[in-house]
Amino acid sequence: MAIATKNIVAELNKGEKLNGDNFDVWHRRVQYILEEQEYLETLHHTMSEPEYGDTPHHQKNLEAYQAWKKKNSNTRITLLSSMQDDLMVEYENYPTAHELWTALKAKFGATSSTKVRQLTIKFDTYVKK
Repeated sequence: MAIATKNIVAELNKGEKLNGDNFDVWHRRVQYILEEQEYLETLHHTMSEPEYGDTPHHQKNLEAYQAWKKKNSNTRITLLSSMQDDLMVEYENYPTAHELWTALKAKFGATSSTKVRQLTIKFDTYVKK
């Protein structure tokens, strides 16, 4: 699994790392790669560690949790390593890929009046040159 994670990170790093202005393209690329590796579910779902028990049902729940935990860890590493260093430091404290993904979408994915204004200024500057 470690080799797969390294391959994912290498694939993501071929493109531009998340810098805040390129979220739309970055998040699509991340989703495509995570879907290919069967990690996409960790962006949208979390699991809690099951209570201890001796039954086959408890064992099955524990195995499912351990599999999710490993996928979550690989997804988190993938997301963080495909960000610019300043963003990585800002977001590394999120414990799950889902929480990290949600925070990134809230900050960079929403269209706000500030973001529209920044894009307008950027466009106006570009046209003038």
